[in-house]
Amino acid sequence: MDLSVIIPLYNEVESLPELHRWISKVMEANGFSYEIILIDDGSNDGSWQWIERTSAEDSCVKGVRFRRNYGKSAALHTGFEEAKGDVVITMDADLQDSPDEIPGLFAMVKERGFDLVSGWKKKRYDPLSKTLPSKLYNATASYVTGIKLHDFNCGLKAYKLEVVKSIEVYGEMHRYIPYMAKQAGFSNIGELVVQHQARKYGVTKFGLSRFIFGYLDLMSISFISRFGKRPMHLFGTLGSLMFLFGFIAIASLGINKLINLSNGILIERITQNPYFYLALTLMILGTQLFLAGFLGELISRTSTERNQYLIDKRVNL
Repeated sequence: MDLSVIIPLYNEVESLPELHRWISKVMEANGFSYEIILIDDGSNDGSWQWIERTSAEDSCVKGVRFRRNYGKSAALHTGFEEAKGDVVITMDADLQDSPDEIPGLFAMVKERGFDLVSGWKKKRYDPLSKTLPSKLYNATASYVTGIKLHDFNCGLKAYKLEVVKSIEVYGEMHRYIPYMAKQAGFSNIGELVVQHQARKYGVTKFGLSRFIFGYLDLMSISFISRFGKRPMHLFGTLGSLMFLFGFIAIASLGINKLINLSNGILIERITQNPYFYLALTLMILGTQLFLAGFLGELISRTSTERNQYLIDKRVNL
């Protein structure tokens, strides 16, 4: 099979018939063998009923329904598990992603050898209140991850099948699939300018809170990828430095006290000096951080995934 098209959706019954006809037209025009996997994320507007009717008429249409709304990451993860095509395309169900881009994305993966290709909606039909924070967010994500993409959150992406089978999308991490792919060893990541269309039906399901949560998720995935299996490297280092600075500060206060006493100079007690308590706080915090790293290391050592690595090829084994 050439293509698996994964479409997460939540209350998009109005756009589904047009989207289905559009995708089918593109596939037939290019002679692709394909499947359309629709992930209903707990819709209550009749979306699932449409999927059931259409799948009975068109064997290329497949569907999965969640009992409640779990979010886009859960929908994509489920779609990735079900996908069988050589190239996997993800797109939104609101008709803002154009199926006409599918052949170009397919060619970049299949013919040019990219592991992942992300769409870039260079010209957007969104208000400034949405596009401006998006540009700032994408610039930050590009800097932190080291991946030069203009639109991390674009729903229109293409992957080699082995990429989606090698990553686990959870929480709200769908925004950072390119970074997750890079951490899994798939670093040949490209970008394709795609057409962005104004929303035709309904309203957006994402508010401004996604930008706040997006930054928090970025920090989270960056930390986990770097220190998830070696927490002692971070917490142990920070804890040791803080304890060392605190100890040096207290030792300096003590030495200064002894020098003054030996010279017959009476000064205030060490415990009356505010620097003593700052130094003591540093030592306590440093000890706690070190213990946090130690406990994290114990948890990491007992994890069933501690020695799970992605093997690319084998020979004579």
